[in-house]
Amino acid sequence: MRILILTQYFPPESGAAQVRLKEVAKGLQQAGHAVTVVTAFPNHPTGVIPPEYRGRWLMHDEVDGLPVWRTWIYPVERGRFWKRLSNYFSFVFSSFWGLSKAGQQDIILFESPPLFLGIAALTYSRWHNCKMIMNISDLWPESAVALGLVNNKWMISAAKRLENLLYRKAWKISTQTEGIRNSLLERGLPAEKVTFLPNGVNLDMFSPRERDWQLAESLKLGTDDFVLIYTGTMGYAQGLESVISAAEILKEHRDIRFLFVGDGTEKPKLQEMAQARGLTHVSFVDFQPVQQMPRYFSLAGASIVPLKKSKLFEGARPSKMFPALGSEVPVIYCGEGEAAELVLQSGGGVVVEPENPAQLAEAVLQLKKNPARQEMGRAGRIFVSEHYSWQQIIKSWLDQLGILA
Repeated sequence: MRILILTQYFPPESGAAQVRLKEVAKGLQQAGHAVTVVTAFPNHPTGVIPPEYRGRWLMHDEVDGLPVWRTWIYPVERGRFWKRLSNYFSFVFSSFWGLSKAGQQDIILFESPPLFLGIAALTYSRWHNCKMIMNISDLWPESAVALGLVNNKWMISAAKRLENLLYRKAWKISTQTEGIRNSLLERGLPAEKVTFLPNGVNLDMFSPRERDWQLAESLKLGTDDFVLIYTGTMGYAQGLESVISAAEILKEHRDIRFLFVGDGTEKPKLQEMAQARGLTHVSFVDFQPVQQMPRYFSLAGASIVPLKKSKLFEGARPSKMFPALGSEVPVIYCGEGEAAELVLQSGGGVVVEPENPAQLAEAVLQLKKNPARQEMGRAGRIFVSEHYSWQQIIKSWLDQLGILA
């Protein structure tokens, strides 16, 4: 089977979507399918296209044996919503060059959000008479409206019309969480049309390892420091202000350190908060290649995975919890709903109320002195080994699609 993946985000960029889509592509390739990727020139989240990709409109690339066509994009780091729209639509239009180079395919899978990329996918599927799969990692525009990020009525109406059109025209719709799946079924979409493609973990990459003393020294971490790590996007949805506030509560505990690894629109604000409050035990590190992340998890006593308190996030499954569990690092999940239940079911972490700094600080102290912390980490790895390895996920998904591996 010839499968084309159309996505704005792909390695060498770092981020949850990039890692997930590469694992899906590699899994499909290992299952015997011919996979081609059409994506943008790397630019996320810095808003800067690396020198080796500049001055081009189209480029053929390769990522771990995957053929990749890259096309131009208007890069944006941070800014107003209209700038982000320019970023999205620049790739929607330029992606047609990459799609023309990809040639005839049997299936085109596109990643949403950005929802607008569905315009290119739908056009391609009609031109080439191939099946279209819509892969939804976040309901849009619903999530943006609920968070107050989009309030233009014309834009919301247009996005909803496009969303409904894509739902009708898609051969299959893949969802990242059960919450998204249930939402689609409640809207009346046929159950046989909606499949489940959750986040997972590469257990060969993310496994327990000895503390990386060289990295610890470069980050000025003490031998006995208890490190709380946050990895990934620092955006509005994560509610990371509450983590900074929890760090302030624990300010007098000199052996507790908070390490933020990643980037995002809220990072400058978080850095300013930490500096203004004199939180010298809080450190920030830029986005790291996924291959480097096991080194950072080797330093961690626990991984903090927070979300804002919202009905919207009760159906979320943050991808960052899976590498932590695979690395035998206990998870402190600040949230409710589907992901909270998964963490408790795994035995590999604890759950606290979202946006509750006092409760988070108490959970940190309790976990720090818990003699069963290592057993908790081992339970988490066993759980993801049994249920969330990429090999298992891809096999299950292909079964749902009725495609032989």
